[in-house]
Amino acid sequence: MKINKDMPAEEHSGPLMADVARLAGVAISTVSRALANPGRVNEKTRAKIDAAAKQLGYTPNAMARGLRVGKSNVVMIILPGSLYYGVSQVIPLVLQGINRSLSQNGYHLMIANLDRDEVSERHILDLAFGGTVRGAIILSSDLPVDGGRSLKDSALPIVSLLFDMSHVALPSVVTNDRQAVRDATAELVALGHRRFLYLAGPQGNYHDNERYLGAVEALAAAGLPETAIVRSGGSLDYQHGFQIGVAAATEFANLPLRPTAVIATSDDMAISFMSCVQRMGWKIPADLSIVSFDGAPVCEYSLPPLSTIEQPVEEMGQMAVNLLMERIDAPEKGAAIRHVIASKLIRRESFGPAPLEPDDFRSVRPKI
Repeated sequence: MKINKDMPAEEHSGPLMADVARLAGVAISTVSRALANPGRVNEKTRAKIDAAAKQLGYTPNAMARGLRVGKSNVVMIILPGSLYYGVSQVIPLVLQGINRSLSQNGYHLMIANLDRDEVSERHILDLAFGGTVRGAIILSSDLPVDGGRSLKDSALPIVSLLFDMSHVALPSVVTNDRQAVRDATAELVALGHRRFLYLAGPQGNYHDNERYLGAVEALAAAGLPETAIVRSGGSLDYQHGFQIGVAAATEFANLPLRPTAVIATSDDMAISFMSCVQRMGWKIPADLSIVSFDGAPVCEYSLPPLSTIEQPVEEMGQMAVNLLMERIDAPEKGAAIRHVIASKLIRRESFGPAPLEPDDFRSVRPKI
């Protein structure tokens, strides 16, 4: 039997799509189209298909709600890149929260744009302008643009998550990157630290900018200059966090005046950095304190347990879905404002007082 790839998958233990088509007096492809893209089937035909499905007890797949109301019940989640984000797992955890909230609202999740190339951006815009999806949540990224079209021009309800886009009239859900790092840095300053190493994400990245400014502001509040921070990294994406941490460890070892505290913008960076410098002979936190950002569960089981700023990823995902539902139900009432959900510092053994004799620390290098 020839399989039509355009038809959605269905269970075969009960009435089939073919049975619905026969009773409704339409082609199987019409039933498939009504399920996959309701906007392409006229209202009268949709009503016949719906009635036939109910009479037969046929349970359509994930598009059932769309068949009843004549609109898609799929929400597109636009990712900034690969699903792999090291041990921090921020993106998968956010998706988990989004999926749970969407299911509770009768919607289903479609993951899109894993590459952010021209082809994938065009595909996303085709979905948005073609009525396949009912709304979109875009994660940590700018809006897709192709051939003069922008996602914002599609009239699709959109919410930005992890990236503030309120300045372009999109409701945004973010955490307090800057304030969280500012508070953690202030604690390190209070513990006597005066020289810092900052492990940076990609240059120009929203999160990296916010977190670095938080550290700088904490130093300024303590009367310390920005030169008290040595930046490492900046050329690689967060997906390469382990590599960034390894390179930073080598850079740290070669500094003539070594920092006593490290602020890493992701857990991956901190974990690989901490592993490398300990193999070189430095002790954590006796010689060097480390704090990172994300809040991955594995931080608790690092050696020593890693202090980290934990992002409220599930709560942020739930809020993004709630805002999207509001925009879907009443587009004219959706306010394009910035919603901030605070992260929290989890203090563990990697976080401690500055060495008692920092002047010796600048010149003494442990044996490798």
